[in-house]
Amino acid sequence: MHKGRSPLPDPWAESVRRVAADRDRAAFQELYHHFTPMIRAFLLKSMGAGANRSEAEEITQEALIKVWNKAASFNSSKASVNTWIFTIARNTRIDFIRRNERNERKIAIEDIWHEPESPEPLVDLQQRRAEQVIKQAMATLPDEQVQVLHKAFMEGKSHNEVAEELGLPLGTVKSRIRLALNKMQILIDR
Repeated sequence: MHKGRSPLPDPWAESVRRVAADRDRAAFQELYHHFTPMIRAFLLKSMGAGANRSEAEEITQEALIKVWNKAASFNSSKASVNTWIFTIARNTRIDFIRRNERNERKIAIEDIWHEPESPEPLVDLQQRRAEQVIKQAMATLPDEQVQVLHKAFMEGKSHNEVAEELGLPLGTVKSRIRLALNKMQILIDR
C-alpha cells in the first residue's frame, strides 16, 4: 500500500451494514445478484468432478440465507465483504458435505447417465478437454502459485485482498500470478 493513501472502501460494506441495521431487502438483493453467480461457480469448481448443479444451487441459497442472518457479525476491519461471504459459502459447503456423508447416498440417474450442459456434444467435449488440460497444468505449479491463483480467480479477490489475506507484499502476489499464468500458457500451448 502506498504511503498517504487510504485503502479503497469496500463497495459492498454499506449493503451489508444496511442489511444488518435495517433488514434492508433492496441492499440484500444487490448482494444476492452480485454474489450468487460467483458463489455458484466457486462451489462447482471446489466440489470437483462430482459437482452437482442442484447441490451447488442449494448450498448457494443456504449460504446467502446465512449472509442475511449473520449480517450484523460482519466486521470490515477483519475482512472484505467478498472474503466474508466466500468464507460463509465455504463453511456452508463443508457443513453440507458432512451432513450428506452421514446419510447413505443412493445412486441417482445423473451418476450413471451424463447429460451434457451444452446441446452441442463437440462444445461439451472441447470444454471438458480444456478443463482437463488446465487441471494438469495447475498440478505442475508450486503450491504458493496455486494458492494465489485460487484466491484471485476462484474466490474473486483483488490482488490487494490476496496480499492482505496471505500477509504478502502486493508485488509478490502479482509476480506469483504472472509466473503461474505464463507457465500454464506454455504448458497449454504444447
